[in-house]
Amino acid sequence: MVLDKIKRLGVPFFQRDDVVQISKDLLGKVLVTNFNNIKTIGKIVETEAYRGPDDKASHAYNNRFTERTKIMYEKGGLAYVYLCYGIHHLFNVVTSKKGSPHAVLIRAIEPLEEIETMLKRRNFDQLKPQLTAGPGVMSKALGITTAHNGMNIMNSNSKIWVEDHHIIIKPKDIIESPRVGVDYAEECASWNWRFRITNNKWMSKAK
Repeated sequence: MVLDKIKRLGVPFFQRDDVVQISKDLLGKVLVTNFNNIKTIGKIVETEAYRGPDDKASHAYNNRFTERTKIMYEKGGLAYVYLCYGIHHLFNVVTSKKGSPHAVLIRAIEPLEEIETMLKRRNFDQLKPQLTAGPGVMSKALGITTAHNGMNIMNSNSKIWVEDHHIIIKPKDIIESPRVGVDYAEECASWNWRFRITNNKWMSKAK
């Protein structure tokens, strides 16, 4: 890898209007966390798009504005981390302009660096896809919690960020399917807004 080709994603990437396209474009990008000078790194292999007011699966459907969802109305490039079932910390990235509550859920990564740390955080004794295949376990492996909600991942001093390593994922290599766990969302539940890299063993199981 040529280091001078690596760059941190910023405003031009996250503050676009099309959250579905951003979800696809995040496939192959590299998610990095740096806590206590330990940098864990993984390639994003699965995402889901959530499009604010008109998406019944979104926390911000019908412009719902609460203490939890208010971060979704901020400018793109902020972390939206919430607790699911009281145990799973789910990491999303807010997108679009301020006032447009769009977000992308990062569902799975392919571990690249500091794998031993990821194993320790997950209490695993061997490397297997279950380490990071799913949004809750992925966050645990990377050390992401609700304490990082609202973090600007575009800042140079951020503990979480996304890099472009110029890994090209062609449209034909993207699996599009309905999102997970949104059966309540009526017609929106059938939208093919879950995106995975074809034949990648690190993505979560098909639903």
